Amino acid sequence: MIPAPFDYVRPATVGEALQAIADGGEDVKVLAGGQSLIPVMRLRLAAPETVVDLGRVAELRGVREEGDSLVVGAMTTHADVLTDPLLARYGRLVVQATETVADRQVRRRGTFGGALVHADPAGDLPAVALALDAEFVLVGPGGRRTVPATEFFVDYLTTALEEGELLVEVRLPKLGEDWGVRYEKFNRVAQAWSIVAVAAAVRREGGRIAEARIGLTNMGSTPLRARATEAALVGVDVSMETVTAAAAQAAEGTSPSSDLNARADYRQHLAQVLTRRAVAAAVGL
Repeated sequence: MIPAPFDYVRPATVGEALQAIADGGEDVKVLAGGQSLIPVMRLRLAAPETVVDLGRVAELRGVREEGDSLVVGAMTTHADVLTDPLLARYGRLVVQATETVADRQVRRRGTFGGALVHADPAGDLPAVALALDAEFVLVGPGGRRTVPATEFFVDYLTTALEEGELLVEVRLPKLGEDWGVRYEKFNRVAQAWSIVAVAAAVRREGGRIAEARIGLTNMGSTPLRARATEAALVGVDVSMETVTAAAAQAAEGTSPSSDLNARADYRQHLAQVLTRRAVAAAVGL
């Protein structure tokens, strides 16, 4: 189908983008990579008055170091994430999850920030951002503010972005060699949305687990942390038995949906299985 008519603005700076959003009328949509927005516009499930295309805003692209953090620009494409040397060294969990995003063509156009703002609980990157305690830097009419991942994902396809705001960058902790990571994804066919996926980051001290961070994909209306499993892993000896026992608690506090792909109880079972696999791989078992 053909989208409904709309005004199109292509700013070159963040300031121009914010002004275009403010001037755009009651229904403004921001276009990042377009991999989510364009299909729904073609189906006329969305009919914005104005589309603000961020494709020319160069300051929103790229990855840099700031102390103990990596800063990823919101318009950095998935393809650029996969080839960035800083992320290859310090952001391996992000790279692993991005490798599973859709197909090569989508990864060329889709953006890191766009996928996070879309906030689909079946998407791969929101659970990774949550597991890593990422921080989201937003800019709007009221200035600049930083929102932790625990507060950014509010509900299904809903974030803490307020009217007139843009996500400009995401701050991630630099994980060194003492951290093991793994993204485990279960889907029916390659390049599809996750039925369930698990993002695990585990820090070892000798033969024991010192810290564990586990994000769950598609186990509720937002990405979730497997808090019970995280707590059960801290301080235990690294073994398949301890990992399996902790992973059995992965679905606690979740509320997955039932649909044509899987029933809720099957998703809860998958969460336990994938958590066991992800943590085991992260600690080298």
